[in-house]
Amino acid sequence: MNPQTYRKDALRGLPDTAGVYALCDLDNVPIYIGQATASKDTSIRKRVQRHLTSARSDVIANRQLDVWEIAYVRGWECEGEYPRKELESQLVEFYDNQSPLVNGTIPTLLGSPLQEAPKAIAIQVMPDDLISVRLNPAIRFPRQAETFTQLLDYVLNVYDKPHLRRALCVHHARMAKYLEAFLDT
Repeated sequence: MNPQTYRKDALRGLPDTAGVYALCDLDNVPIYIGQATASKDTSIRKRVQRHLTSARSDVIANRQLDVWEIAYVRGWECEGEYPRKELESQLVEFYDNQSPLVNGTIPTLLGSPLQEAPKAIAIQVMPDDLISVRLNPAIRFPRQAETFTQLLDYVLNVYDKPHLRRALCVHHARMAKYLEAFLDT
């Protein structure tokens, strides 16, 4: 099946409501956490769709996150403004401690830290055969190096802020991990 058709069909499994979402890499590890409002244009489904098609209006966000890596998505529905922000901060704290997120800014923890993430709606947005190909270190490492270089160029020549430097550190760590896997092959 065509990867775009696969993704489009898979995204129908996400709620068209307010909540929090996690974009997960080829290893199903969250690398970006975001939130969505109840508006039809900014629901979980619509926000994720904009990320995956690089249709974000925020140029920086398009450089921080390489959608080529996104194979899985998790979504948590929320009611009201405060619970969504609270859940986002708790999920960021929870997942960032396990594996640093590429989110440039980390929200202040609202409420007590999560001991375990709540039940999420989980979908796969990339076909298995494509995931298998992209997991190859000879493909994944150069792609991560390119992402790192593009973000570094942006920081050096356009916009140098602490949250982007943080994202650079996260990408550098990911690149080092992929280099090690490449050298082991």
